Amino acid sequence: MEYSIILIVTIFFIGFIGSFISGMVGIGGAIINFPMLLYIPAILGLAHFSSYEVSGITAIQVLFATIGGVWAYRKGGYLNRTIIGYMGSSILIGSLAGGFFSSGMTEGTINMVYGILALLAVAMMVIPKKGIDDTPFDTESFNKSLAAILSLVVGIGAGIVGAGGAFLLVPIMLLLLKLPTRMTIASSLAITFISAIGSTTSKIITDQILFIPATIMIVASLIASPLGASLGKRINTKYLQLILAVLILGTALKIWLDILVI
Repeated sequence: MEYSIILIVTIFFIGFIGSFISGMVGIGGAIINFPMLLYIPAILGLAHFSSYEVSGITAIQVLFATIGGVWAYRKGGYLNRTIIGYMGSSILIGSLAGGFFSSGMTEGTINMVYGILALLAVAMMVIPKKGIDDTPFDTESFNKSLAAILSLVVGIGAGIVGAGGAFLLVPIMLLLLKLPTRMTIASSLAITFISAIGSTTSKIITDQILFIPATIMIVASLIASPLGASLGKRINTKYLQLILAVLILGTALKIWLDILVI
């Protein structure tokens, strides 16, 4: 594949947008970058990336986008080590397994897994979450077993599509584990970073990564993710939840439209 200047700029633009939003709302960016990489270069006639290639590229992008986001949230007490330890270890195992599973799946199956995960995330995001930011979070009352099991399942699905899984982790942490919004955003970035280690490793081993576009996405991620996190600290938490819900819904509709039409 030839990488023209226009294609390089397009990939960088996609990575920048996804990583900026990832830092702002606490996701890795794959929920945005997966459909953008899959469709935009093809629509513009610049390149056609398969679902395998897109999942590999986004896996690396998520890894570096979350590094930038975590760095921006390192101060302020939002990173909860207990949550990160329990959920991070489980999601790492799941993402490693999912990455290996994906090498034997068809493109249509990978897209369908992505669509199912996105719909689940949308359903959880639209359910009211009253009072989660009004009371201090108590680590002792945190349901560690539930968090570990859910993280393992999310990791498997995320590893298949090359995501870190934060687009599912965030609504799970808000709705089921009842964590405060800003703690959820910061801690989910750290958990997603751990998840991305697993999915990236398995996709490198199974030769699913194109390194030139992945490198372009890395550069965009390291620039944009801290900028997004900085903005996210100043935005009302209700708006952050709404932004994430709209993004997930839009990408889910696009994926399922293509699956059903085809």
